Amino acid sequence: MRLYLINPRNSLVSLTNVNNNYWNRYRIWKPLGLLVLASVTPPQWDIKVIDENLGAVDYASMPQPDLVGITAFTAQANRAYEVATQFRSRSVPVIMGGIHATMCLQEALAYVDSVVTGEADSIWPRVLADFQNGSLRQVYAGEHLDMKNAPPARHDLLPRRYTFGSIQTTRGCPLNCSFCCVTAFNGPRYRARPIENVVREFKTIKEKLVLVVDDNLIGTRQEHISRAKSLFRAMIAAGVRKKWCGQSTINIADDDELLTLAYKAGCRGLYIGFESPTADGLAEVGKKFNLANSRDMRDSVHRIRRHNILVLGSFIIGLDSDRLGIGRLIAETANSYGVDLINTAVLTPLPGTRLWKKMQSEGRIALNSFPNDWKYYTLTFPVARYKQLSWDDIIKEKRYCDRAFYSTRKILSRLSANFWQRRSPLIAMVGNLSFRINLRLAHKAYQQFDLPSDQAR
Repeated sequence: MRLYLINPRNSLVSLTNVNNNYWNRYRIWKPLGLLVLASVTPPQWDIKVIDENLGAVDYASMPQPDLVGITAFTAQANRAYEVATQFRSRSVPVIMGGIHATMCLQEALAYVDSVVTGEADSIWPRVLADFQNGSLRQVYAGEHLDMKNAPPARHDLLPRRYTFGSIQTTRGCPLNCSFCCVTAFNGPRYRARPIENVVREFKTIKEKLVLVVDDNLIGTRQEHISRAKSLFRAMIAAGVRKKWCGQSTINIADDDELLTLAYKAGCRGLYIGFESPTADGLAEVGKKFNLANSRDMRDSVHRIRRHNILVLGSFIIGLDSDRLGIGRLIAETANSYGVDLINTAVLTPLPGTRLWKKMQSEGRIALNSFPNDWKYYTLTFPVARYKQLSWDDIIKEKRYCDRAFYSTRKILSRLSANFWQRRSPLIAMVGNLSFRINLRLAHKAYQQFDLPSDQAR
């Protein structure tokens, strides 16, 4: 039996298609969920994992599969439906899973034969058994998996054309930020894989650089942090010898022992959600964690970087409290914090989030010709009606922020400091240059983006 597991592209996202842009290989990661599904697929299946981010795929020239599985974030949804339609026209059944299909179940069912909601690895063997028995159901409800049973990914199924390998050590996030659907999908409970399983899988990854894709690597409670320390100690003792980047809340700065262990275990960069430079903005998105104890963000970033760990800060433009000048404020704030890189997203209501429910109830979802308009839900295009900023304002503010932070002078200043302090200068250089180059491509996409007359100024 032949099975294709497909990760569709988004043609509007500049970081896709490694063949067209060398720098994209530093900005993409493997479709880890598909590699995990492959791990729980029975051995009688011949599995091929296809990542369209690596380049165009001619499905018609490939051997016909018996079954196709497709995953998709919201921005990939309409491409996922195109791929599904192509295979179904050849009488190949298609199963879809992932966050978008979970949150937009009825929409997905119009384009595929079956949908697996939630964590598909909890139920995938049963889905395949039903297919082989001719009793495939339309909907399967995946459960929050006991992480003791979480399978390792099949890292051998993709070519070595990625700079970063990928691994997941925990699932779930208790923060429930208004713009994020992780809590709705994986639940609010912090669930950790057994440490020995994580270390064993780390050693199977061929790439020297690894992305730890946990939404919150260290958690928020003391027992979570203790577990993270135990993991790092085990990685050090086992001689994993990978350099890795992960996602964390800012509270990682409060524990010098944790940071020391993280660096010794290979941590070279942390993605941290600052979200907004204002207290009103943080309250709006539900990021109370960043407001706790009157935290000094500049001091927190300094403490992380003092351990030779780079900080990539995430910010959002388009909050109800944002006004003209927010782009300048974000750039100035990021520079004052001393972060090494920033990613500035446009506020995007994604299905399954509290933000989506709020904006939908207020009639503020502007791009709503679905599924075609899903391709704009990349966090780089305005798609809603923003309270104090037009779409033209949003784009101008984002462009100003990007250009101010990634100016040649600012990049050289940051790289010089990282070089003299021996703070991963090569990773810092590649990160800054890849962001700068891809931002240019993103800005070109804005030129082809038609602004509705009621949203332009």
